[in-house]
Amino acid sequence: MTGPPGEPAAGEEPAASLSPASRPVVVDAMGGDHAPAEVVAGAVLARRRGVPVLLVGRATEVLRELARHGAAGDVGVVHAPDVVPMDERGAGAGTASSLAVGCDLVRRGVGGALVSAGSTGAVVTCAVRAIGRAEGVLRPALAVALPTLAGGASVLVDAGATADPTPEMVGQFALLGSSYARAVLGVADPRVGLLSIGSEPGKGNRLSRRAAEILPGLPLRFHGNVEGDDVLTGAVDVIATDGFTGNVVLKNIEGCVRTALAMVARTGLAGPAALDEVASRYDPRTHGGAALLGLRGTVVVAHGSSGAATIARACEVAHHLARERLSEPVP
Repeated sequence: MTGPPGEPAAGEEPAASLSPASRPVVVDAMGGDHAPAEVVAGAVLARRRGVPVLLVGRATEVLRELARHGAAGDVGVVHAPDVVPMDERGAGAGTASSLAVGCDLVRRGVGGALVSAGSTGAVVTCAVRAIGRAEGVLRPALAVALPTLAGGASVLVDAGATADPTPEMVGQFALLGSSYARAVLGVADPRVGLLSIGSEPGKGNRLSRRAAEILPGLPLRFHGNVEGDDVLTGAVDVIATDGFTGNVVLKNIEGCVRTALAMVARTGLAGPAALDEVASRYDPRTHGGAALLGLRGTVVVAHGSSGAATIARACEVAHHLARERLSEPVP
């Protein structure tokens, strides 16, 4: 038996009864290539690691998956009858979808954060519509922390939320990325680089050249232009770019790492343990997903092919970001 969209399934305690400090991570149970089975399994794993979670989706299916893991009484479920297709760009995500209901729960303060492995475009559209942009933010941006040769990490922002930003938006992406680097990576004064085709001033297309004029006037530590081969060196702490370029860079890195490690494995120059250790640094199961910055609430977008381990990690990341209250206005 299920209730109307947005209401707890029969027998489940309303998440709003929890204290603000214990607000759960809302998980879109129907988002992703392997939903709901892998998503529910990941939420259960996160719960067993101490992260409070609340699943949103077709209650009958979600409760059945919870029962398979012996967790039917451990995780709350909110019914949402509709599912947003993975090829949906956002406009068709109706109010009864698991994604829309999940965003609304965060807007109402029932949940502390949202995790979805659904269509990135749909997640961005729904989150902006339901949760809203933080004060002063023109467009949201996806931030991904990439391990670097220097031993730390660099924040790539935007990694795919806004494909055609204005130069002013790129400047805000840099500010949002700096806030992320301080809160999540512990970098006191992040160095910001602008991704371009040359390190010299004046290099790049019209967008990057104009952004390079704006960034020095913002309250951040602007390093200047950086090139594609600087992304993983640790030359800067934040790499600002448009969402189209950032997403291409991210996917290229993932593909190059897989290819390079496969080639090394064929030579026999390194053992499986060493190769697995390197691969794990760039595995979605390690970083969980991308934080959607610039909203009034916390949203983490997991990869569409996410399995249980990745969803669990995304829940942990979202819980941490919510505690850090990263959804702050930008100047």
